[in-house]
Amino acid sequence: MHARTSQLFLIFSAFLAGLALFVGVTLFVAGNFSPNGAPGPSAIGGPFKLVDQDGKPISEAALKGHPSLVFFGYTHCPDVCPTTLFELSEVLRALGPDADKTAALFISIDPERDTPAVMKDYLSSFDPHLRGVTGDDQAIAAVEKEYRVYAKKVPTGPGDYTMDHTALVYLMDKQGRFVAPFNLKLTPADAAADLRKYM
Repeated sequence: MHARTSQLFLIFSAFLAGLALFVGVTLFVAGNFSPNGAPGPSAIGGPFKLVDQDGKPISEAALKGHPSLVFFGYTHCPDVCPTTLFELSEVLRALGPDADKTAALFISIDPERDTPAVMKDYLSSFDPHLRGVTGDDQAIAAVEKEYRVYAKKVPTGPGDYTMDHTALVYLMDKQGRFVAPFNLKLTPADAAADLRKYM
């Protein structure tokens, strides 16, 4: 009986430790936690100079005046990225005409392979409101830093690699300020209703 009690205590302790770690990471990403214990302002997002899928310059100004959804990924992603883009497409379709009042950016973390032409071809399978964004290594590294995105190249064989990366969808308000991770676990209709609150 004593051994079982000890085992349950260890499991409960591990659960609490995991919960505390999750909450801490969430607060840090959202900018509501600083190392000295004082609450800090949101520090996600900022200026960037990139190009879209048509080769046209795009900056943080594209996020102003309407709510925006920003997702970082890459076209060679085997599962998370296409799934997320499909879910975003369903939300945009559920918005109907209101989709024109939003911005939805898919920013590449793999500029080596994701040229504007590649991004354009890849996004042709998703909702047309999704705008592909890329740039050179330096520009992509800068926007990753602005959004606190983790991205790392992982070799998988001779001349080939995959990318580990943050898989959040960032909800930005009309001023281009970070609000919260966008919840894609809702139905498309409910997620669309949630997005309309920021229009």
